[in-house]
Amino acid sequence: MQAVVVEEHGGPEQLKLRDRPEPEPGPGEVLVRVEACAINHLDIWVRKGVPGHKFPLPIIPGCDGSGVVAGLGAGVTSLAEGDRVLLAPGLSCDACVMCRSGKDHLCRRYGIFGETRDGTCAPFVIAPIRNVLPLPRNLSFEESAAIPLVFLTAWHMLVERAELREGETVLIQAAGSGVSSAAIQIAKLWNARVIATSSTEEKLQRARELGADATIDYSKQDFQEEIKKITGKAGVHVVFEHVGGETFEKSLRCLGRAGRLVTCGATAGATVRLDLRPLFFKSLSVLGSTMGSRAELHQILRHVAAGRLKPVVDRVLPMKDIAEAHSLIENRKVFGKVVVRP
Repeated sequence: MQAVVVEEHGGPEQLKLRDRPEPEPGPGEVLVRVEACAINHLDIWVRKGVPGHKFPLPIIPGCDGSGVVAGLGAGVTSLAEGDRVLLAPGLSCDACVMCRSGKDHLCRRYGIFGETRDGTCAPFVIAPIRNVLPLPRNLSFEESAAIPLVFLTAWHMLVERAELREGETVLIQAAGSGVSSAAIQIAKLWNARVIATSSTEEKLQRARELGADATIDYSKQDFQEEIKKITGKAGVHVVFEHVGGETFEKSLRCLGRAGRLVTCGATAGATVRLDLRPLFFKSLSVLGSTMGSRAELHQILRHVAAGRLKPVVDRVLPMKDIAEAHSLIENRKVFGKVVVRP
């Protein structure tokens, strides 16, 4: 089969199409014929490299995928060839205390497709049976592939880490990203008041269509000052953050008393300045978050099946245009997800 392979770190030109042997499922594993693969920022970090972190190169990237069961390993009886499925992106040992207590995302052996083992940017992928979930009947392969990683990340950030409460006000940064387009919907599911930021009117309009109550164009307005106006200087209860750098510092100043900032990334910079005085004077909380449990993903999929949460797909490209897909995301030229098809 021809798969996308990252052999060494660098720009989009490092995404090579290579011949790889078609994998075979072992005991407890499923062979999935990939019909769609969504691109995430994690794919970009795997391609570019992260200082201090070693990825197992060469690797097939791709965290999210949907497709059809093409083969079953020994002991797999709950699926049949031809079943339409999507993949839970997180991998764990399923045996430690954290896994047994439903916190598999905190497993010390936790990994993600396309980061710690070959992923979904290929015609076929092998997955443990516990990672293979039924495809929501109301969605296409492309829509389904756009769900798992971003919705799981956003859900865990808002529901589990920030403990969002009904009626609270949430500032969601970079509304055009996949994770933020999911967060807007999840926050509205909790009847929160959502303030979303972006750099273009087109993206802000899309955010309003998803449910944002107020929007801020950070390319023209100081979002910290706008938050003061919108909230009557009270500040927001929760900031949903994944940008880092100066945005993180200003986001923290947007919080009201007992406010919570939850972050899952640092696309604009990992080093920030932190003034401890407002942190303790205002009883603020800074919360880190990565991924979420498979149990949370099952909750999300029930909301998706009921039509309460919807994947946001900006465009679909052929797998051969994987470099273009990466460039579109890096240059913030999309709203929601870019999906590729083998």
